[in-house]
Parts: sequence; C-alpha cells; structure tokens
Amino acid sequence: MGYYILIGVIALISGMVSSQLKRKFAHYSKVHLRNGMTGAQIAEKMLADHGIQDVKVISTRGQLTDHYNPVDKTVNLSEVVYNHANAAAAAVAAHEVGHAVQHATAYQYLTMRSKLVPIVQVTSSMSQWVVIGGIVLMASNALGGSGFYVAVAGLIMMGFATLFSFITLPVEYDASNRALAWLKAKNMVTPEEYKGSEDALKWAARTYLVAAIGALASLLYWALQVFGSRD
Repeated sequence: MGYYILIGVIALISGMVSSQLKRKFAHYSKVHLRNGMTGAQIAEKMLADHGIQDVKVISTRGQLTDHYNPVDKTVNLSEVVYNHANAAAAAVAAHEVGHAVQHATAYQYLTMRSKLVPIVQVTSSMSQWVVIGGIVLMASNALGGSGFYVAVAGLIMMGFATLFSFITLPVEYDASNRALAWLKAKNMVTPEEYKGSEDALKWAARTYLVAAIGALASLLYWALQVFGSRD
C-alpha cells in the first residue's frame, strides 16, 4: 500500500508540473518574436554560430516531441516549434541545439548518459519484476537464499535507471543555460521574449527533476522492502 501511495503522490506532482508546462508553452506561444524568426531558423542560426555544419534541423509530428538525436545528428522540432516565431518556439529550438553543442564538444554528462541508454533500455522494463520475484522467493524460502540475490540484482537494474535520471538533470539544465546565453548574447529576443523563454525552459527542466526524484524514491522503497524482508 505504501508503494502505491508513493507512486500516486509522485504521479500527482508530475501531472501538475506537466500541466503547468503545457500552460506555460501555450502562453508563451502567443508572445511573438520581434525578429520574426521561426524555431527552425533559430536552430539553424545557433548551429551556424557554433560552427556545427553536420547537424540537420527537421520537423517532427506531435506536441513537446522536440529532441536531439545524436545517432543521426538531427535536431527534431515539433511542427508548432519548427514553423512558428514565438518565445516558446525560440526556447525549445535553442534548447535542442544546446544538446547538439554538447555533443559537438563532448560534454561529459551527455557522453555518460549516451553510454547508459542501451543498458537502461534493457533493464528498466524488468527491474521491478525482478525485485518482486526476489522478494517472493525470499518469503517462500524457495531456492535457499538465492531470492535475496535475485532481488539485489533487480535493485542494481533499477539503480541504472535512477542514475540515468539524475545524469539527465545536468544535461538538460546545461542545454537550457547554453540556449538562454546564446539568445541573450546574440540579441535574438527582446527582454520580454527572453523572460518567456527562460520561464518555459525552467518548467521543462522541472519535469526531469520530478522524474529523477520519483526514480530515487522508488529505488529506496524497494531497497527497504528487500533488506527489511531479509531481517
């Protein structure tokens, strides 16, 4: 029951942050850029200003689906960002190029996160079930004391996902800082537009913070269950 309460609280907070993020982006999407540049144009200029010539800016479907793909070196911008000239679009476009700049400069946390991706893709979906399976084996005393080691293996798998979530934080915050610094240094936005871009990126970053806290809380909960069951 405690686990479900924990997950429920985290899900509630996550939903509130996500809802606020959508409201912020809807609001700042109405703050049109004085320079008239679309998100795609903002992204292309920021890439050019950083001397990055091997990254393409492309349009992708969906809302808040914007991302940088280090595999094929593409800045993928949702249609509302790619085609529109407003504070929200400028913030998102510059943020995603921030990841491209990280990639080009071998930013250490981005490199670490990229190395964890294949591990997390395999372990994240099964880690909780491995932990639960280990606890069941411990309770039934099946297979001797091996249930404990099965549960610990599940915790280690869960730990990779938690580590990934926390490494994601400096990656996202750094990309936003790079974006905002460039927007200000190049006078791409007015002071009002800059405040909108900054606020939008702050709320976007908070979604990653909530996810990291949720991952850590879940890991600690299951660790207590495993080691508590052993006692």
